[in-house]
Amino acid sequence: MLTVTHEYKLRPNKHQVEIFETWLNVCRQVYNYALRERKDWVNSRKSPVNACSIVGEYIISPDTPRPTYASQCKNLARAKKIYSELKVPHSQVLQQTLKVLESAFVAMWDRGHGFPRFKKRLRSFVFPAVKDAAVENGRVNLPKIGWVRLKMSRPVPEGFLLAQIRVVKKASGYFVMLTYRLAVNIPDILPSGHHLGVDIGLDKYLATSDGELVNRPRFFNALHRELKLLQRRLKHKRKGSNNWLKLQRKISQIYQRISDTRKDWHYKLAHRLCDQASMIFVENINFKAWAKGLFGKHTLDAAYGQFFSILSHVCWKRGVYFAQVDKNYTSQTCPNCGTRKIRGRCWEESPLGFSGYITCQSYLTFLRKAIYDPQRCSSSTGD
Repeated sequence: MLTVTHEYKLRPNKHQVEIFETWLNVCRQVYNYALRERKDWVNSRKSPVNACSIVGEYIISPDTPRPTYASQCKNLARAKKIYSELKVPHSQVLQQTLKVLESAFVAMWDRGHGFPRFKKRLRSFVFPAVKDAAVENGRVNLPKIGWVRLKMSRPVPEGFLLAQIRVVKKASGYFVMLTYRLAVNIPDILPSGHHLGVDIGLDKYLATSDGELVNRPRFFNALHRELKLLQRRLKHKRKGSNNWLKLQRKISQIYQRISDTRKDWHYKLAHRLCDQASMIFVENINFKAWAKGLFGKHTLDAAYGQFFSILSHVCWKRGVYFAQVDKNYTSQTCPNCGTRKIRGRCWEESPLGFSGYITCQSYLTFLRKAIYDPQRCSSSTGD
């Protein structure tokens, strides 16, 4: 199954914007109520057997089963008969909100994520089942809302079936994400052709095994002064006032501009690397540990994790083999003689007459790992 998602900018009128805001608010209330119900059930099972808490107790019958997605969907159907505001959004939209909460608990149990938290706001809602005729040239038909204009920035993929529609609220407006699916099996990409190693760093954004050095753009620093001035003005405004909201909106738009600029640059760089090789290898690095270090701000601004994810997807889409290699000792081992010796930022002349920029030569080292020791690689097939 091949799945692709295209994002388009919506152009709703004032009435449609009010509907979006109402639906997001109702979805937030449903999410928080369902989370409160689950937390109360968990807290009731933590009460001591021989004593009562002087702070508070959760009196729930021991026979009450644990709230699940199915049980909360049934309770939602009963609540619609009592609370009329629950009838305003589409029924499947509210069910998807409960499914998001269920996914958060599954991630906590299986992957060690934290306990789900209450949300001050929701930024999106999903229509999980829509018709193929819901998208036309310049507009999209949303259930219970009607036709909404959109900017067709890219053509709709031919031969694909429309699977779902997600409406997302951002600082610059509303966007729609159309998910298309095609029942086709895509074979795995086999390693062949010219190989390219990519090393990342803070001095240079990346260095390739072919000797190319790419300077690191300062996405955040370029707009840091403007953000500083706006946030300084924000602290003198009364919280919740119109001027406070206007400044919050301006700050959000700057952050979105930084994010969009960074992602656009990552995609362009990924395509440029795919033009140069048929195999691309990167190091398997723990970026969470990088973000907690001394240069955490610069690491988060560079967004290496996002770049590797985009590079993996672009390689899969263009038929380029992508794999991650063990990072240990790649910067300290000479690619020719295997000597682990380093001085400053340049290699000391080895007995074989080898020297060069350290980030370029380290990838010659792990290219040898990738080619001659494939068990230490982890390939990726994209989305």
